Amino acid sequence: MIALPTRAGKPDSTLAKAIDLAREVVLEVAEPGELGEHLGVHAEGERLVTHHFACVRAGYPGWYWSVTITRAKRGKELTVNEVVLLPGDEAIVAPPWVPYKERIQPGDLSPGDLLPVEDEDARLVPTYLVGDDPLDTPLDGDAKAQVRRVAEDLGLGRVRTLSREGLDMAAERWHDGTGGPEAPLAKSAPDHCFSCGFLVRLNGSLSTRFGVCANGNANDDGRVVTLDHGCGAHSEVKLARKQQPLPMPEHVLDTLTDDEV
Repeated sequence: MIALPTRAGKPDSTLAKAIDLAREVVLEVAEPGELGEHLGVHAEGERLVTHHFACVRAGYPGWYWSVTITRAKRGKELTVNEVVLLPGDEAIVAPPWVPYKERIQPGDLSPGDLLPVEDEDARLVPTYLVGDDPLDTPLDGDAKAQVRRVAEDLGLGRVRTLSREGLDMAAERWHDGTGGPEAPLAKSAPDHCFSCGFLVRLNGSLSTRFGVCANGNANDDGRVVTLDHGCGAHSEVKLARKQQPLPMPEHVLDTLTDDEV
């Protein structure tokens, strides 16, 4: 069952009876086998109505044909405004368009792929600022070139660095990720990364909340983790007596000779 749009008001009687005309218009753009039954007529305005027909075209379940016709006041000649194929509430339609930069996920880049950032990316700020307040006015090409030259002369190495907003976004992403305190691995861990000898602290403002795991046997090796994260590979973890492997039995010396056998 297709839920069709409704309009207030009573449709014009002359236009409402023009079902055959509406059907002929649909057949100008569709094959006879793609046109189903008449589903109804709805008033769009004064002397303006729309006829709906079921669509039975393969691959279009839940869609319907829509034909809008009108006529002049006291006129007998009918005019076709448009004929379109529209999706109903249960129709299969393409998902909403998402820009490429929003669709890409960590790990999607292949060797040779490039993902440039915008010049006004809020996550980055110039390492060396030119002028009194360059953030109020975007830098032109010459100013950007000057920033690069000054950065090279001062040995800064980077034209831009993380802004406060960029740091906050990274911290939130890491905290909510698999290296955060809410990860299943962390909830079952015997202790936190804060006291683990394999933790390498980050520098700067992030050092109070994050570090990098350096345990080659851990799941998070080489990844950023929160200080309240944890796993079973903590440097100070100890096995209980019942969890320790059983000792190997003493070797048995075989004293039998070939003659005795």
